Amino acid sequence: QVQLVESGGGLVQAGGSLRLSCAASTSIFNMIMGWYRQAPGKQRELVATITSGRSINYADSVKGRFTIDRDNAKNTVSLQMNSLNTEDTAVYFCNARSPLRSYWGKGTLVTVSS
Repeated sequence: QVQLVESGGGLVQAGGSLRLSCAASTSIFNMIMGWYRQAPGKQRELVATITSGRSINYADSVKGRFTIDRDNAKNTVSLQMNSLNTEDTAVYFCNARSPLRSYWGKGTLVTVSS
């Protein structure tokens, strides 16, 4: 059982930056961690993932702007978001994936104003 809690969401102007953090209730050492987002009226989509071996995958829409990282000692994963635009407005969800299960946080809202 893994509980995930996101934080860091809020309102930011276009062009600005925001840093999200996800805290897990247990060790994430052997888990693939990721960030997903769901914009109003749209389906949830992948933002970025990072494996235990620190292999990283980004959605094309965020490459060069977002950076995912993990701190296994602190059981956290972060998402640094730069050059934000209004299309980044969404609820951002933290995800932890093991060989058997996938866990989700409740999400944190990011609103980018023009």
